[in-house]
Amino acid sequence: MANLITTKRGLDIPINGKAVESVGTFVHPTEFAMIPDYYHGITPKLLVQEGDVVKAGSPVFFDKQFPDTRFVSPVSGTIKAINRGERRKILNILIENDGKMEYAAIEKPSLAGAGSEQLILQLQHAGLWAYVKQRPYDVIANPSVTPKAIFVSAFDTAPLAPNNDFVIGNQMTDFQTGIDVLAKIAPVQLGIRAGKKTPFSAVKNATITEYAGPHPVGNVGIQINHISPVNKGETVYTVNAQDVVCIGRLFNKGIVDLTRTVALTGPSVKAPQYFKLLPGCKLESLLKDKMKGNATHRIISGNVLSGDKIAGNGYIDPYATQITIIEEGNETHELLGWGMPRIRKFSMSRTFLSPLLETKFMRKLFGHIRYQWDARLMGGRRAMIMSGEYDKVLPMDIYPEYLFKAMITKDIDKMEALGAYEIAPEDVALCEFVCTSKLPLQQIVRESLDLMKKELE
Repeated sequence: MANLITTKRGLDIPINGKAVESVGTFVHPTEFAMIPDYYHGITPKLLVQEGDVVKAGSPVFFDKQFPDTRFVSPVSGTIKAINRGERRKILNILIENDGKMEYAAIEKPSLAGAGSEQLILQLQHAGLWAYVKQRPYDVIANPSVTPKAIFVSAFDTAPLAPNNDFVIGNQMTDFQTGIDVLAKIAPVQLGIRAGKKTPFSAVKNATITEYAGPHPVGNVGIQINHISPVNKGETVYTVNAQDVVCIGRLFNKGIVDLTRTVALTGPSVKAPQYFKLLPGCKLESLLKDKMKGNATHRIISGNVLSGDKIAGNGYIDPYATQITIIEEGNETHELLGWGMPRIRKFSMSRTFLSPLLETKFMRKLFGHIRYQWDARLMGGRRAMIMSGEYDKVLPMDIYPEYLFKAMITKDIDKMEALGAYEIAPEDVALCEFVCTSKLPLQQIVRESLDLMKKELE
């Protein structure tokens, strides 16, 4: 029987626009882009030139620090352009899709008898090591460091997150193979949702733990903190559930197929549903005629808490499993702002009446309140208020307010002592959401982790 961990701290945000469990039709566009900045912390070195012909799985660039770590084309076609910025920094590599989807010839890896070093090298050459991250620092994993565990969360509790039971349920053979590969590198810790029938409960070669509680209990950072906290000198790997499937495909089929099922969600989407996409896909054709009204919309690659804002003609993040669209809110003008009593504004601190109306009795009478969400900040930045509000939504055994202060002052010794080794920006997204000081906590964490990596390695 799986272990059960229950957390009470956290917050499930009631937002409309969850994807229905159906896969929509979508013809991939003629243009894809590989953007090195999406792979945080690498120094890219090109392996192609404009006009070169590539296949799906062909290496396009590699990491200067770890030359075996390659980044491969998601489609077959021609290198259309290599765009550079200041100091010749590579901004993106544009690939013109030929529509044939031919895969690069790869000798089908053998799992039987393979050691961890051989498997890691195969994943590096296939371009799949880019999807294996590590704590500390939340960057692409250092292949020369042996982790004490590999964490995979089979469920996502972020707002409007895709249902992995639906997304991966018919790909369990590839998922199991991916787990078998990872288990040869280090012990695998698989997190599943408690009290729910799920195909992941039958996975072998992994220690399964059930989790119950509100978001962010589905984040691997929370699961690491409860099972195997990261101390100085230790490393754990993390892999997204859909990326485990890609690893399994490599060993089952001998091809690098980066196809993932992405949920198109949000209150501004006419018909939220799932689509099968490839990393670097240009979103313009996908989003055409799918947004409500004529308001200015914010398109987010990821969820509303930790996703990145992208342009309508931008490209999907290779790590994203959902796209969320909400109103920008720059055309909304309210009398007295937060000072006006109202019931269609969400408030964790009970500033408005809405939390009082979300009781079981009131829900039976009137149903759930449909909140009006947009991207406005609703206030200005100010000094941090020591109110304990972060502790209410961060179920980790750390002192977040003191950790954030250490990060702001760049005190590395205190950061180490206060738990910075196991934290990532996504873990503090809820803290940023409830922060009355409007501090950019995810940015603070990201910059601090980069500073620690630079100074300590």
